[in-house]
Amino acid sequence: MLEIKALPALSDNYIWVVKAQDSDTVAIVDPGEARPVLQYLSEHGLAVGAYLITHHHGDHVGGLDDLLGKHPAPVYGPAGEADRIAQITQAVAGGDQFALDFLGADFEVIDVPGHTLGHIAYVTPGVLLAGDALFRGGCGRVFEGTHAQMQASLARLRALPEATEVYGGHEYTQKNLAFAQTVEPDNRAIATVIREVDALRANNKPTLPGTLAEERDINPFLRWDQPDVVAAAEQRAGRSLTDAGEIFAVLREWKDAS
Repeated sequence: MLEIKALPALSDNYIWVVKAQDSDTVAIVDPGEARPVLQYLSEHGLAVGAYLITHHHGDHVGGLDDLLGKHPAPVYGPAGEADRIAQITQAVAGGDQFALDFLGADFEVIDVPGHTLGHIAYVTPGVLLAGDALFRGGCGRVFEGTHAQMQASLARLRALPEATEVYGGHEYTQKNLAFAQTVEPDNRAIATVIREVDALRANNKPTLPGTLAEERDINPFLRWDQPDVVAAAEQRAGRSLTDAGEIFAVLREWKDAS
């Protein structure tokens, strides 16, 4: 059984600390800065067994050098971005599998290009470490890839078991759900989650993780094949839409402009 702790970092990032119940060695996911990680490790007497990196953006790798200086460990990261993340020692790509014995867990790598071209996600049963590919109620902006690539990436993630918990890289949930409600104003599931999320934020608590089952009900970027979402995208575009990638593109550009 894994315990996963959110460490707030920078303005709205989360660094994830992954720990097995019977171990004092942890994996650190996307350390955008070192300070909160070093403080947490010191306070809890923990060692680092591995770093897991999803993509090259500075708010996900900026703390690596300082951390490695004090807590050296293997750095797993996207093979497609190894030229941009110098600290990677274990380059991995979609379909690769590896074990982290200190967690008692096996991980599979999924290629999820779109936000960046080499972006990857890590999956172990019940857990998706999604980086900036998938958030609660939303998804990452398309910076380097195409909308069609991003939609295909999200389709891979949507196909995971519905009980999978989604650990994304940012606290964007309230804004994401405001947009989701714009797309589907009559979606009761969205309204329910908004109330839950607002209560969490009022107490300064993380809104992540959500589950894939929930995402399939509330996240417009996973609902490109739902009639109400298609209708909203068509109204926004002013034309008929049948291709999933094109529907996603309209939704993503709509969100970008909001």
